Amino acid sequence: MLKSHHCGELRKEQVGESVTLAGWIDRRRDHGDLIFIDLRDRSGIAQVVFNPGISKKCHAIAEQCRSEFVLKVTGEVAPRPGGTVNPKLPSGEVEVIVKDVEVLNQAKTPPFYINEETEVDESVRLKYRYLDLRRRRMLNNIILRDKVVTNVREYLHGRGFLEIETPILIKSTPEGARDYLVPSRLYPGSFYALPQSPQQLKQLLMVAGMEKYFQIAKCFRDEDSRADRQPEHTQLDIEMSFVDQEDILELMEGLFINLVEKVTPHKRVLKPFPRIGYREAMEKYGSDKPDLRFGMEMRDFSDIAAQTEFSLFKKIVAEGGKVKGICAPGCADYSRNQLEELNKYVQGYGAGGLLTFALSSAAASLKDLTLDGVKSVAAKYMTIDQIREMSQRLSAKPGDLLLVIAGKPKVTDKALGELRREMGSRLKLADPNLLAFAFIVDFPLFTWSDETRKWEPEHHPFVMPMAEDIPILETDPGKVCARCYDMVCNGLEIASGSIRIHIPELQRRIFRFLGYKDAEVQEKFGGFLDAFEYGAPPHGGIAPGIDRLLMILAGEQTIRDVMAFPKNQGAMDLMMDAPSPVRNEQLKELHIKIVN
Repeated sequence: MLKSHHCGELRKEQVGESVTLAGWIDRRRDHGDLIFIDLRDRSGIAQVVFNPGISKKCHAIAEQCRSEFVLKVTGEVAPRPGGTVNPKLPSGEVEVIVKDVEVLNQAKTPPFYINEETEVDESVRLKYRYLDLRRRRMLNNIILRDKVVTNVREYLHGRGFLEIETPILIKSTPEGARDYLVPSRLYPGSFYALPQSPQQLKQLLMVAGMEKYFQIAKCFRDEDSRADRQPEHTQLDIEMSFVDQEDILELMEGLFINLVEKVTPHKRVLKPFPRIGYREAMEKYGSDKPDLRFGMEMRDFSDIAAQTEFSLFKKIVAEGGKVKGICAPGCADYSRNQLEELNKYVQGYGAGGLLTFALSSAAASLKDLTLDGVKSVAAKYMTIDQIREMSQRLSAKPGDLLLVIAGKPKVTDKALGELRREMGSRLKLADPNLLAFAFIVDFPLFTWSDETRKWEPEHHPFVMPMAEDIPILETDPGKVCARCYDMVCNGLEIASGSIRIHIPELQRRIFRFLGYKDAEVQEKFGGFLDAFEYGAPPHGGIAPGIDRLLMILAGEQTIRDVMAFPKNQGAMDLMMDAPSPVRNEQLKELHIKIVN
């Protein structure tokens, strides 16, 4: 190698040694007779000193150097003079007295500071991603990614799993999102698809007798980007034969506890991971991916509301709606502007509005609370006992603010769940170093789509229904429960999985219910279903998202900051300028014509 040591590994034990370092200039400080350069490589920073009394030639070269020049220096490790030790650097007790230097490459002035964590427009960062990745924060995220993937591989290999690659060019099948299509030159008019997931392939590996499979898999979905979504993402794909749901959940719990304790020991994990039913999650948190780092659970007041004289409450309950609320601790003194801001917030999620009850902090307890001590437009239509009962259900106390929404059940749960998340953030109730994992179980197998006016899979069409619900698949699909589970953490879905259908006739029955004709099923899934005729074992799996997990572990707000070369929010690669037009000759080879 061009260097004998890495910059960040120098220590006082190496004083007197001759070393050769290579890296980028992080900072340069010219003190006239002495020039100090912080030389940076992946391992960290070393201070190198250019003294004209030792080498005028080296000093003259250092005078011409600037930030991000690439240098190779040779010199002697020396202790830093008294009072100049830098305790912030692992190498901060020593410096290198330069005896020889070579400029390996010069550099233009970067479009943003690399040695400072300043705010930079994301489009600029993505255009110059190779520079952005030099910044310590981004480098740490990439190193963390490597550690996470390495830990996962070691854990699963230690439990008898085989790492098996599956194809990237596959057949286009309906799996929930739009496919990315790849035209075939050899078969004009036909297309491959990039896999949304290796779903059918990993199930076929179980038919093939692999029993325990995993893959760090690239997946592609042509859908709108957001903070936790990319056109291409990486997932840990896992499939196992002869298992039940709890076997898979226990594996995941062990894997993630081990991962956090080994890779990010400064993070705390709530354990054991709770199992929460889907309906319970929606009832308490208004979300199937709740943030469990704080309470503020939702409570139903519909029975109380029906007994009040408040006409809005009575009307909504009579029409089958719900009245539900949460408690914002210590927020009774919110201003009118603050309350109106919250009102607009819930209206953004379809709620008609927000009703608030400010409980006066002058009362010593709820027992001492009077109607005069409750600030709410609804108070005059309610008794103090009714308000106390609502407060008790929320474990509220004087000085707290009750936030209540009334409306259709789905809208109420959604809006109140989002308000819970927002208030948790505003009040800083969630510990950023706490990882609150949980499994959400007992999902419905189907969900009704108002857009398509038909039943659609809650997850995907390969999920095994509960055995006791199979008889009502067609007659009462809304009540069919799935052998399906999600793993969530801190308000994000980290993984989704299920026990799969391994009986071909049941799989065909599901497809028929979803509206597929037998001929269409054979065309799209024929090879898959034919394989099941040859003795498919019971099997199931799960697929944690590597990028979302890293976003949480690194404390980032978007998965773009834990990926080396992501697309922007418009699904564009600003660095490589993709997608981009191609030559007409290429289109002709593929028998494709662009129609504007």
